[in-house]
Amino acid sequence: MKVRLGTTEIGLGRYLALWTAVVVVFAFQRYLNAQLVGPQWGVIVYLRWSLIQWYTWAALAPLVFRLAEMYPIKGPLRVRGLGLQLPASVAVTMLSLMVGAAVSTPFEPSSFLEQFRQFLGQHFATGFLTYWALFAIQQAMAFREEKALREREASRLATALAQSRLQALKSQLQPHFLFNTLHAIATLLKEDALTAEDMLLRLSELLRAFLEDYEGQEISLRRELVLLDLYLGIQGVRFKDRLTTRIYVDPATLDCAVPSLILQPIVENAIRHGIGERVGADQIEIESRREGDSLCIEVRNRNSTLEKTSNGTAQGHGIGLSNTALRLHELYGDAGQVRLDMLWPQGVACRIHLPFRETEDIDDGPEIASA
Repeated sequence: MKVRLGTTEIGLGRYLALWTAVVVVFAFQRYLNAQLVGPQWGVIVYLRWSLIQWYTWAALAPLVFRLAEMYPIKGPLRVRGLGLQLPASVAVTMLSLMVGAAVSTPFEPSSFLEQFRQFLGQHFATGFLTYWALFAIQQAMAFREEKALREREASRLATALAQSRLQALKSQLQPHFLFNTLHAIATLLKEDALTAEDMLLRLSELLRAFLEDYEGQEISLRRELVLLDLYLGIQGVRFKDRLTTRIYVDPATLDCAVPSLILQPIVENAIRHGIGERVGADQIEIESRREGDSLCIEVRNRNSTLEKTSNGTAQGHGIGLSNTALRLHELYGDAGQVRLDMLWPQGVACRIHLPFRETEDIDDGPEIASA
């Protein structure tokens, strides 16, 4: 059995134990005070009086909590709440005195009216303060519950916002890639229908991967490389012999968790700022390896360069890199990093560092060549 105090429930045994402790404390105090002026009654009498007084308040406490919940003193209801609580506190205190006098009368030789006068003279101030103490406890509990509710709501909204931002970053497919691919397919339909069909199938699978709603933000590196292979196959058809790719994967990293579709925008940047803007051929290299507690993934191209800033550091370009940096920060904080470095004699390397952690998202896909 439980006692309900506002929105809080407490076991009956625990509730009575708390009030019994109050009974004992006040009975002992009154007994000690009586000993200072000379013994008048035994300790059992003082205990009985204390039981009647405080168990009455134990019975009335749920009513006090209910009134405090209905008419709180806060916000725009401050004046109204105080105007209602003052008469309520007096009324409930008088009710406690009447109940106490009624229960005490059978144990005393005096009448109910005489007992009520004694309770009024001895216990009104204590009862009045007890009401406001219970009111303050209820308000404190309500404030704590409201604060916890707001914190949970703020946490939920922050999580939803972070998920929305991550979803937006993950789902960005640069329009020019789609238009260029469709244009290439349209051109190939007259020249090489089989190649055009293969290119269209790859594009369909890649778009499905972009639009797919994963349960989480991470997949295995193995699956990420399979998706990247679809993209590289499309670009291979577009650029033919001008573009070659090399993948060097440490087998121990294949089951590591990586943000889904994290490599495609980086490889697209490498192609666009390399072979897409410069004459000649280019080579794209993807490498994964473990470095202590971190997974390092590098995407390199050999036919582009970086401009230097005033302090001599390399300056990156492209929305793909900035989105990648934002997404890594959302998922891993300072443990997720991405940077661009120049290669000698020519080329650019994009290096990603994130926590080394295996995932259960293991797909049976095409074998990934490793070196």
